[in-house]
Amino acid sequence: MKQVLQNLRSGATTVDEVPRPGLGANDVLIKTRRSLISAGTERMLVEFGKAGLIGKARSQPDKVKQVLDKIKTDGLLPTLEAVFNRLDEPLPLGYCNAGVVLEVGSKVTDLEVGDRVVSNGPHAEVVCVPHTLCVKIPDNVSDDQAAFTVLSSIGLQGIRLLAPALGEKVAVFGMGLIGLVVVQLLRSSGCEVLGVDLNPDRLALAKAFGVETVNVAQGADPITAAMSWTQGKGVDGVLITTATKSDEVVHQAAEMSRKRGKIVMVGTAGMNLRRADFYEKELSLQLSCSYGPGRYDETYEQAGQDYPYAFVRWTEQRNMQAILSALSARRLVVGDLITHHFDLADAPEAYEKVTNDPHALGVLLQYGEAPDVSRVLEIAGAVSAGAGKAVVGVIGAGNFTKVTLMPALAKTDAEIAWVANLRGIGSAHLGRKFNTGAATTDYKQVLADDRVDAVLITVRNNMHAAFAAEALEAGKHVFVEKPMAIDAPQLRTLIDTYRHVGDRQLMVGFNRRFSPHTKKIKQLLAGRSEPVAMQMTINAGAMPPDNWNHDPTVGGGRIIAEGCHFIDLMVHLAGSCVETVSAGMFGPGAAIQNDKMSITMTFADGSVGTVHYLANGPKSFPKETLEVFSEGRVLRMDNFRRTRGFGFKGFNKFKTRRQDKGHRGEMQAFVDLVAQGGEPLIPMAELVNVTLASLAAMTAAGEHRTVVLADEYKDLLSAEN
Repeated sequence: MKQVLQNLRSGATTVDEVPRPGLGANDVLIKTRRSLISAGTERMLVEFGKAGLIGKARSQPDKVKQVLDKIKTDGLLPTLEAVFNRLDEPLPLGYCNAGVVLEVGSKVTDLEVGDRVVSNGPHAEVVCVPHTLCVKIPDNVSDDQAAFTVLSSIGLQGIRLLAPALGEKVAVFGMGLIGLVVVQLLRSSGCEVLGVDLNPDRLALAKAFGVETVNVAQGADPITAAMSWTQGKGVDGVLITTATKSDEVVHQAAEMSRKRGKIVMVGTAGMNLRRADFYEKELSLQLSCSYGPGRYDETYEQAGQDYPYAFVRWTEQRNMQAILSALSARRLVVGDLITHHFDLADAPEAYEKVTNDPHALGVLLQYGEAPDVSRVLEIAGAVSAGAGKAVVGVIGAGNFTKVTLMPALAKTDAEIAWVANLRGIGSAHLGRKFNTGAATTDYKQVLADDRVDAVLITVRNNMHAAFAAEALEAGKHVFVEKPMAIDAPQLRTLIDTYRHVGDRQLMVGFNRRFSPHTKKIKQLLAGRSEPVAMQMTINAGAMPPDNWNHDPTVGGGRIIAEGCHFIDLMVHLAGSCVETVSAGMFGPGAAIQNDKMSITMTFADGSVGTVHYLANGPKSFPKETLEVFSEGRVLRMDNFRRTRGFGFKGFNKFKTRRQDKGHRGEMQAFVDLVAQGGEPLIPMAELVNVTLASLAAMTAAGEHRTVVLADEYKDLLSAEN
């Protein structure tokens, strides 16, 4: 199918072929009929993409600081690679979609095949959207009209925050699409409206809707006009729907407001506020978030859990319903806002029109009736592997896969036959970038291909064990990213499957074993006759509380998801499995407690290890440091860039040109194993032990006790043996 994409590095807007999206249980698959280009948001994205690197940096100074911090910890080359990889990712454009339901997920009960619906789907022939972001279109509302629903909901949410009363006087800055929708909704609510803009055509439209207007381009002063309009009292409220960096808009809004007036920011404007503007009048300023409550909440949008009607009357979905009701009753008129129609194939021309033509306002894309709904996209120019080479498929196209694993895999001599991802943009992008055989949104295509020897699984953590087990059952060797499992039942299932299939390799992505620094440390410790003491500090960095990694049912929590890396490194260096685990984490005073934890382990050979996993440090501090004490000697590894020795004869330091956490070595070793056979890269007993130790750390910290693995997981360990 075809979809409109933008390359943020080059600024090019293209219409590309991608596989049609897969369908989740809470999703709706929609064939698009119309989609509206947002003259504000999308134009800003296009202009950002067309700016050079310096222009991009100037527009996002906070991102520049992050890049500088990353250079300090990871080095220049890895940082530049990460930045360019991110800029090379295609960005889907569009969020105002009207179409017809093709298919519904298993948990969707409020929509049926054939229903006409609006959604926040992108500009694509087929879109997949959570059902909480879809609303049925009334019969008397056309596709053209319906395409304005989501954009209009943005303006409606701003009005809800402003909460104007009948008869109040409201000023609206910006007569773009949202502004012209807002003034109509305010008028239909019984408010008097003053519209401010510098485009005479748009001001003429506003005037036709019964709005008093101020043409800034002709030298009119919005403050003077507003004070005259209100007989010197000031406006009751202001809605800002502009797209500007100037601070003047907010200043003018404050100056024209009455005492205790309200200002709501729906668009963008400079936010260098003047204290006197707000202090003397006790003004309130509020920023409106997109279409309404539920936006950016994964529980609402992805899991489909609605908010209680009585307590959250106007969610984003119910705002959309209100807009469609207004369109149906002709309280909102959008036909006069439409200036252009373009076929989907001509989308680049449409964006040029939106960007450069001041007369362009409502620009609609129209779609054919028979889109290609294939979930497989063949990639031209792919090269087959020669005899004796591994053929692999990749399932999952998240950021780690794009930035780290795929580049490492591409440097091996393996043939990458497939890339699978539920959303077609990700699989198509990686397929083209790394010249794979095909891209798909159906992972079962990968498992069904008899040519595929091995599968790399990089889906979300809660699906690792199930996908790995299914791939093993399909006769594939498996590389699964850590964690191997997020709970004991998942681990038990994977162990049973591995034992049942018998002759397949199972590898977990514990890449740090394969770092040159780890190999050097292992070599230097090879002749020891006593146990070692190991201490590792991880400056993990904070994640937002609602990040999926913190969800115990999805990410498993950061200790299980990431802490396992460092437990595995110690198991490898000690050459011995963990026997007991004690742990302590932050108390109730922390917003998130279990991402700041100290874990102490004893090993079967008498070694001890402590992992300090901390998410409360600065980005400017090194992320990972390791110290190993052994027989009057100490090794210190800093961030997988430098290893120093103290007390060693003939060894002082070891450096690599760049940070090397072992990803490339890991991929090469796995590909060689698949092609040539041999013993597992990591024994199954160690994979299970590391996973159990990470689970035990959570138990130990939560229950304030030491966990003896042999006792705590007796049944599971007996199954593993």
